[in-house]
Amino acid sequence: MNLNATIFFQMLVFFVLGWFTMKFVWPPLTRAIDERRQKIAAGLADAERGKADLAQAQARISLLESSAKAENQSRLAESEKQAAAMIEQARRDAEAERARILAQAKQEAEQEMQRAREALRDSVADLAVKGAEQILKREVNAQAHAELLGQLKAQL
Repeated sequence: MNLNATIFFQMLVFFVLGWFTMKFVWPPLTRAIDERRQKIAAGLADAERGKADLAQAQARISLLESSAKAENQSRLAESEKQAAAMIEQARRDAEAERARILAQAKQEAEQEMQRAREALRDSVADLAVKGAEQILKREVNAQAHAELLGQLKAQL
């Protein structure tokens, strides 16, 4: 065999194999590699967008939390004011009721005292008339008796 012919055929086979590889093998491989590269780039971009969305969502959440906290504090302050107003109103109502009951009790005591005085005057007048009757040993007529009681009541 001839060494030149062998090298020539090996070169020919090498070039045919190179041409076949470049024509039919490399394009699908490069396409697959490019698709994979694009998927990876899209995944990284999505991850970055996800991080940005997460940061934005966290900022919104913290803003909403602070807003809700401020709103809750204002509602709590308003509720405390209302409770204080209700307590003050209840105190005033209780004080007014106490004053009304006290005035009513004083009035009833005055009326009872007045009735007791009237009863005492009547008793004193009766005793005075009976005492005078016994001293004089005579009976006083009814009209004179009534006049005498009236005068005693007026004096007492």
